[in-house]
Amino acid sequence: MSIKNLISRGAGVLLHPTSLYGNFGIGDFGNACFEFIDFLSAAKQKFWQILPLNPIDDSNSPYQSCSVFAGNDLLISPEILLKKKYISESDLKNHPDFDSRKVDYQKAREFKSNLFLAAYENFKKDKNAQTKFLDFNKKNKSWLDDYALFSALRKYFLEQRQNKDLRDKKFEQSVLKNYYDGAVWNTWPEEILMRDKKAIIKYQKKLANEMNYYKFLQFEFFEQWMAIKKYANEKNIEIIGDLPIFTAYNSCDVWANKNLFKLDKNNYYLPKFIAGVPPDDFTAEGQLWGNPVYDWEENKNQNYEWWLNRIKNIFQMVDIVRIDHFRGFESYWEVAFGAKNAINGSWIKGPGKNFFDFINKKLGNLKIIAEDLGIITDDVRNLKNDCGFPGMRVLQFAFDYDNKNEHLPHNFCVNSIVYTGTHDNDTSFGWYKSASEKTKDKFRRYMNVSGEDPAWDLIRLAYSSVAVCAIIPIQDLMSLDSFDRMNVPGTAFDNWKFRFTCNMMTDEIKNKLIYLCDLFNR
Repeated sequence: MSIKNLISRGAGVLLHPTSLYGNFGIGDFGNACFEFIDFLSAAKQKFWQILPLNPIDDSNSPYQSCSVFAGNDLLISPEILLKKKYISESDLKNHPDFDSRKVDYQKAREFKSNLFLAAYENFKKDKNAQTKFLDFNKKNKSWLDDYALFSALRKYFLEQRQNKDLRDKKFEQSVLKNYYDGAVWNTWPEEILMRDKKAIIKYQKKLANEMNYYKFLQFEFFEQWMAIKKYANEKNIEIIGDLPIFTAYNSCDVWANKNLFKLDKNNYYLPKFIAGVPPDDFTAEGQLWGNPVYDWEENKNQNYEWWLNRIKNIFQMVDIVRIDHFRGFESYWEVAFGAKNAINGSWIKGPGKNFFDFINKKLGNLKIIAEDLGIITDDVRNLKNDCGFPGMRVLQFAFDYDNKNEHLPHNFCVNSIVYTGTHDNDTSFGWYKSASEKTKDKFRRYMNVSGEDPAWDLIRLAYSSVAVCAIIPIQDLMSLDSFDRMNVPGTAFDNWKFRFTCNMMTDEIKNKLIYLCDLFNR
């Protein structure tokens, strides 16, 4: 298989829609989204990179979702609901006083939930929309029915638990009793935990209206997002999406496909193993992610049907896909469930090139970026190269005293994507401010700069490189400091909150990008 040169030379911006400006506590698919696309087009940008658009978990992470197919309903725009006459202007007037620079997920959820409930009642009266809704349900049946039932069951059993604990004494006495909180599927009654056909029918009838409500939210999410994608593509901008390799345990994906994961059938279908990474220079005990690992043999036996559906789904939503933790397809770090840290894990072989050959045969050549950061071996590099996927280079990782560092531009190959930093990095301004004097010295000497504007120094370096694509986090375009960092890996709270205001997206930034695009043929 050869998938080379599918991505044309150009530049783009990394910005998740939650960071957009607006009046409703969180960026969404409203006017600001289209205005941002207009800005990209005017600045000669060819790419817009986003994070996963899936529902978020309690820590607001888009990388731990209850569904790898569904969309995050918080991104639904009230402005568009108003245009459709599903809500009224008075519904929008009394919104809370939201922080314009930080997302308040809880407050935004409370406000938007009330709007969504009102919109749902009016949506049911819209006869024209109902035809499209039925078509959407039919096309997405492979995942939508499970997602809607799962969401309705979580709400139902969480409410039930307020009056009665549904877990038995054996579970309560286990060492894992505090591992999960809330309505987790493995604490449900056995009939629905095991997806008994009669139980499925029973709860589908019992929770029919709730299921329809969750389907409506997905219908609205995809209608709004696909309009945005169409607008971006018409402006010759490709959207780069993000596909996390692992799934969350408390997800409809695991509940509905238990046999595809290594679960303990004798212990409430808890994971036998969880994913993570071993100790390194940054984490002495490694990292435990908590995600169950795949039974790749069983996935192969089922002709990777679940994966085919997943990949087809995301490529309907975006044009290019960055596979997060790509190395896991070659080998992944597996740790026994319940371990206190990731030290005593093992590297387990993934499905390798045969998986991508199969996907390529079924779906054709796809534009894929391999996130090849962290502990990367020759076997991982060979897999990436054999597949023809571009890897990632991050300039913030470049300035140690090893001139063979693969993140230094003179060591780049053309088939790579260069970033000043990713969503997991500090902003470039914040990174430089906290860097060691040795790192700062190497930085200044490598580029022959003063270091007064480190973000734009790195942007120019990225644009000038041979890497086929240069992606810049929007914080670096604005030379923002650590206050505006998106995520700090290894911390569960106070992440994913960055927002900016419309006056921060200036003509000066646009003109700088135009100049660099022209100068370096991007």
